[in-house]
Amino acid sequence: MTEQYKSREERRKKQTQKNTKKKSKKKKPGLWKKILLSLLAIGIVGMVAGGITFAVIVSDAPPLDDKKLKDSFSSKIYDMNGEEITEFGQVKRTYVPYDDIPKVLENAVLATEDARFYEHSGVDFIRIGGAFVANVQEGFGAEGGSTITQQVIKNSLLTRDKTVTRKVQELWLAFQLEQKYSKQEILEMYLNKIYFPGNIYGVAQAAESFYGKALSELELHEAAMIAGIPQSPNNYNPRTNPEKAEKRRNIVLTLMAKHGFITEAEAEEAKQVPVQSTVIEPTEKANPYHAFVEEVIEEVKEKTDLDAGSAGLEIYTTLDPKAQDAVENVLNGDVMNFPDDELQAGITLLDTQTGEIRAIGGGRNQPVGGYNYATDTRRQPGSTIKPVLDYGPVIEHDKWSTFHQIVDEPYTYSDGTKINNWDRSYKGKMSIRQALADSRNIPALKALQEVGLDKAKEFAQGLGIPLDEIYEPYAIGGFRDGVSPLQMAGAFSAFGNNGIYIEPHAVKKIVLSDGTEISLEPEPEAAMSDYTAFMVTDMMKSVVEYGTGKSVQISGVNIAGKTGTTNFSEDDKSKYNVPSGAAKDAWFVGYNPNYTAAVWTGYNISADSEKVYLDSSDQKLARAMFREVFLEVAKGDTSDFEQPNSVVRLAVEKGSDEVLASDYTPSNQIAYEYFVKGFEPKKVSKKYEKLDKPSDLNINYDQVTNSISINWGYNEDALDGLSFEVRQSIDGGAYEVVSQSASTSYQIADVTPGSTYAFQVIAVSGNNRSDAAATQLQVPEPDVDVPELPGDDEEGQNEDDQEDEDSGEGNGNGNGNGEQNGNGNGNGNGNGNDSGNEDESEDGTEQDIEGEQTDPDVETTVPPTENTGQ
Repeated sequence: MTEQYKSREERRKKQTQKNTKKKSKKKKPGLWKKILLSLLAIGIVGMVAGGITFAVIVSDAPPLDDKKLKDSFSSKIYDMNGEEITEFGQVKRTYVPYDDIPKVLENAVLATEDARFYEHSGVDFIRIGGAFVANVQEGFGAEGGSTITQQVIKNSLLTRDKTVTRKVQELWLAFQLEQKYSKQEILEMYLNKIYFPGNIYGVAQAAESFYGKALSELELHEAAMIAGIPQSPNNYNPRTNPEKAEKRRNIVLTLMAKHGFITEAEAEEAKQVPVQSTVIEPTEKANPYHAFVEEVIEEVKEKTDLDAGSAGLEIYTTLDPKAQDAVENVLNGDVMNFPDDELQAGITLLDTQTGEIRAIGGGRNQPVGGYNYATDTRRQPGSTIKPVLDYGPVIEHDKWSTFHQIVDEPYTYSDGTKINNWDRSYKGKMSIRQALADSRNIPALKALQEVGLDKAKEFAQGLGIPLDEIYEPYAIGGFRDGVSPLQMAGAFSAFGNNGIYIEPHAVKKIVLSDGTEISLEPEPEAAMSDYTAFMVTDMMKSVVEYGTGKSVQISGVNIAGKTGTTNFSEDDKSKYNVPSGAAKDAWFVGYNPNYTAAVWTGYNISADSEKVYLDSSDQKLARAMFREVFLEVAKGDTSDFEQPNSVVRLAVEKGSDEVLASDYTPSNQIAYEYFVKGFEPKKVSKKYEKLDKPSDLNINYDQVTNSISINWGYNEDALDGLSFEVRQSIDGGAYEVVSQSASTSYQIADVTPGSTYAFQVIAVSGNNRSDAAATQLQVPEPDVDVPELPGDDEEGQNEDDQEDEDSGEGNGNGNGNGEQNGNGNGNGNGNGNDSGNEDESEDGTEQDIEGEQTDPDVETTVPPTENTGQ
């Protein structure tokens, strides 16, 4: 019975569970139904809301204006003072109808910009997804997401704001445009309005400008190049960037084959043609603002995607006309004596505090559309990179002082490759200030190794130097890709701006045709600490004061800067017959608190070049050009860089490992250097101690031998190893050392009557010295015979004789103790003032006077005898 009962209970429980499950299953469909209904309701509400929003957005879209679609509107460009300098656009344009556009060019454009142009209705959603895949597979820039129809709308009717509203209006107007115009008319609009470098609009004018041909005469590789340029006119300019242009052209050819416009064989054959093989040189002569205006156009294009030649803009720039004229005069005037017409140069002038470009020198005798050596060139920076990549990072991260000691010695890179200084010599232990002033390579490499490649790379990137990779030879400017004067000026300006980097820019704002203002000024960025900026700046002031850049000095103007030269490879030396001491590039980059300028000089190197190197005289041109520009823009500017609170200035003992100078350190052994606050040295030098000064200094004049003798006393127990330095001054002149011996006396013969002789005697033992015991004496004039006058009696004559005897007897007989002032007439002489002339002879030596400054043929320097680091 019991088992049966349990079994029924179990059956009842199981039945209950089954019923519960059935009820649950019946409830679930109801729950899902509610969820689906809720989602559907939300979707409907969203669609309605989206529809309303869409309707509101498109209601504000501009109408399809035939004039704006087919015509262009020039833009006015203003200088920093708001004065108009030029009107850009509506020039160099040849309008061609669709029927005159060759099929090869149409196919190249369609393959690149919109392969499904004849299939969509203005917007190609398939293309948007395909563009993403193509960019991943074939490289960035392979395809764009916008259709040609959208680009016509964007170029003609809308602003380039990257907003949802603008994009929705673009899509709506693209559909409208397709309803109003045929595909051929839309393509015609597009091909006649696209911009090419050199103020060129439309494909017909591009064919004429780049190839000297009519559209119908274009070859496949030329059509592909024209189709590829508009995506980034400056980057893909075949004249100025042939490598990038050829890569872009080859992408276009690949796309043409992919979409069936040409065969793979035709594409490969066209790719074999060098991109510059049929490009002709530009012929239009440039105006003084040409290089600057082209930078403005490019900057507007990059930052807003607006075409300055057709959008009808007001563009307010940073140009200083006077500075631009000065730069142009240096490059193309009579100021400089260039060795030939082939030597090229690029100059960029910035406002140190704002990063605004004041002037651009694009090159010598450059035509419109020609190469811009200030912005486009990429050359190795040489030693100008040392503040950016070596000393700046190590001061920033490791808190090195300007006095940090480093050894210039035989050395190698980490892989064992030997590194040399420019003069193939070594100078031993020195401060990093001296190492930078002398442009020593080995200390620079050691600084980079100390801070580490990664930190150095990050520091340089923060200053606008484009480093995707870094290797140890970069420490001395051995870059793979190189930099431009614009980039170097931007980097150096941050040192002069308390460590704040502001990207160099030529445009402050633009005003659209409807009155909308768009600011294009970049945001300031903290690239380093203020202590790094100030200390590196002060080190670079030494470069100009007594280092490799001393030839750029301008009286009263505080300039910091760095020189740089680069060498040829061994293969190129042999190939181009480069003589010893010649350079490939020469730079000078410098700044004061208000202006920063970077100057590059060099030659274009090609197989048919007659000369490709800079000789010793040519290497001075970059410095001379910098000085001429600064004479115009900064002459009379006495402003200086302010020391921040994070930096302390201390007196240290030369040759020591950051030891403070003591009270007894000779002044010629003291340097004044800067330290990061909290990391300054505390130890005081014990190298020098003060000795007792000589006592009982006596001076005598012997009239018979016409000589002066001095003698003094000293503690006999301290005479061992002691010597005495005797200094002499005549008639207030500079003191000169006349004796250094253990003797306690000194004599000088053949003294000049009437002259005053002053002496100092200093006890010396090794590095230790005493204060000077001092005395002086005026040599009396010789006796003069006086004729007897009528009426003189014998007694009177005897009185005169007696006076003469008294005077002669008194001369030189007085003895002093060195503590009282002598009367200078021989009576009591030798009592000289022991503190006399202290100011003149504190260091015991007369300052060396540096002769006429001449530039070294190579990077060399002769620092002053006494360098305080100021």
